[in-house]
Amino acid sequence: MERTFLMIKPDGVRRGLIGSIIARFEAKGFKMIAGKLMIISDELVKKHYYEHEGKPYYHDLTTFMTSGPVFAMVWEGEDIIKLARFMMGSTDPEKATPGTIRGDYATRMNRNVIHGSDSPENASREINLFFNEDECVRL
Repeated sequence: MERTFLMIKPDGVRRGLIGSIIARFEAKGFKMIAGKLMIISDELVKKHYYEHEGKPYYHDLTTFMTSGPVFAMVWEGEDIIKLARFMMGSTDPEKATPGTIRGDYATRMNRNVIHGSDSPENASREINLFFNEDECVRL
């Protein structure tokens, strides 16, 4: 069973979207095996977004991600990385298809409600940044 890391960003948490976003993944048949509401530290956000360091939007991204609580999650399911990315939609809300999470909820490119791993390697790295193995529950 494939695992992925998903995170509802501060804008999604502030707007009360945690339940409706989780419901979409549950309705698809995926299983959440770990989840926590948390404030990301400066150290953790730098590790998480290390590949964006030096880019013009990096400071805004890291400041935004530490501006309020996020809901970090580990999900399991067949082809979940690919399918979760499809369900989230384009990172640019203007290009996100209606019916996708970003198409329905996102308001701006840098306030796009949700993050999801883009590869098995990144999923493993991100899961290990946010969770210990004993925090993942077997269903």
